[in-house]
Amino acid sequence: MPIRAVFFDFGGVIMRTEYQSPRQHLAERFGMDYDDIDKVVFGSESARSASVGEITEDAHWAQVLKRLKRPASETKSFQDEFFGGDVIDRGLVEFIRSLRGKVHTGLISNAWSGLREFIAKEKIIDIFDTVIISAEVGTIKPSARIYEVALEQARVSASEAVFVDDVPANIEACENIGMKGVLFNDPQESLNHLKKLLKIK
Repeated sequence: MPIRAVFFDFGGVIMRTEYQSPRQHLAERFGMDYDDIDKVVFGSESARSASVGEITEDAHWAQVLKRLKRPASETKSFQDEFFGGDVIDRGLVEFIRSLRGKVHTGLISNAWSGLREFIAKEKIIDIFDTVIISAEVGTIKPSARIYEVALEQARVSASEAVFVDDVPANIEACENIGMKGVLFNDPQESLNHLKKLLKIK
């Protein structure tokens, strides 16, 4: 069956932490290591609640600063430093843009309430026909439900869809419901694999 829809993850695929030093410096300032500061932002209960839309992204950041015993006035500077090494892969963005009109292009991301505004500001929301953000739909990968929502919105069956993600468990979950999965580790290799599935030279 031909592929009619391609879905992409955002963090770790379209936007990746290419430079670790800003986050490393931030961690050192708080007497922590890189993994610890990462867990404070992404691995806490408030992060999980924000990911399923139970609290807003702002409420999560308020909890982060509270845990670090810093005033709320430092939120913006903390965020800027924490994400200072993150880079949007503009080459991948242009590739996705080139698929528009040939196949359905979609985003499936475990993310907080601010992601839609962020990708609109970065002028990349237009590369997607549909945007599925966990905070908006109340379910996160690797739950089957988030993939089902994406397929429903794209009006395609699982066997007609491919999902590109950097987390093995998320790829396994999409394959369990009948989608094809591309594990994004090496950008060029992953893109070549995807092109093969799409029969693009």
